[in-house]
Amino acid sequence: MKKNRKRALLVRVAADQSNKGGNWNGPVDSKTNKFVYVPIPDDGPFHPDFVTAYKSWHPYLTSPWNGLSPHLHHRNMHLDPDFKHLTYGDGGERAKQIQSKLGPGDLLVFYAGLRDVHSNPRLIYAIIGLYVIDQITPIASVPRTKWARNAHTRSVRASGVGDIVVTAKRQISGRLQHCLPIGSYRTAVREPNKRPCYRVEPSVLQEWGGLTVKDGFLQRSGRLPEFNNADNFYRWFLRKKISLMPKNN
Repeated sequence: MKKNRKRALLVRVAADQSNKGGNWNGPVDSKTNKFVYVPIPDDGPFHPDFVTAYKSWHPYLTSPWNGLSPHLHHRNMHLDPDFKHLTYGDGGERAKQIQSKLGPGDLLVFYAGLRDVHSNPRLIYAIIGLYVIDQITPIASVPRTKWARNAHTRSVRASGVGDIVVTAKRQISGRLQHCLPIGSYRTAVREPNKRPCYRVEPSVLQEWGGLTVKDGFLQRSGRLPEFNNADNFYRWFLRKKISLMPKNN
């Protein structure tokens, strides 16, 4: 039976100010919304020939981006999502959530906290990529010939128990050429006396039809926020007419 409505999950990715995230944020130009996707670190171990080093990212971080932070120069990346191969891997509770809620035709929406190259005391929280799902595969079922396509199958640590790899549909999935800012550092609409934090803008939430997290709260979490109306969100996204990167790097 054909499914009538899409479902979609919002996934935070890319380097950030946490230790796990590399203590650094990828750059964005707030005047143009051009940005560089910089993955979080991963010190392995990796299967032979499957290492993804930050040094391979240097060409993408030349002027006007001022290069990669020196403390990351000699480290390796957890390149996930891998926009070149249109894959995304996950494990634990998040993998269970993706498997139980999503299927072919549904959406994974990737966002990141980006550092403005212009004077700006706050990060810019923005959508940087979108996948229309083709298939979801348990990691134990990924053949060796495809191990190079995702961070979870490149890693020796992957146990094969519970982890998954999502593959997206080509032509309509990938990294955006220009990010879509969605969040700001603000107080909750109904709790103005509480400490501010990063949240999706109220006007954007209204256009989307809301999220399952309170007032658009943005954070890394074991539970991924779900769009209350994924069809509404996807129509909003398509109206933005943001092109995908041709090579998806």
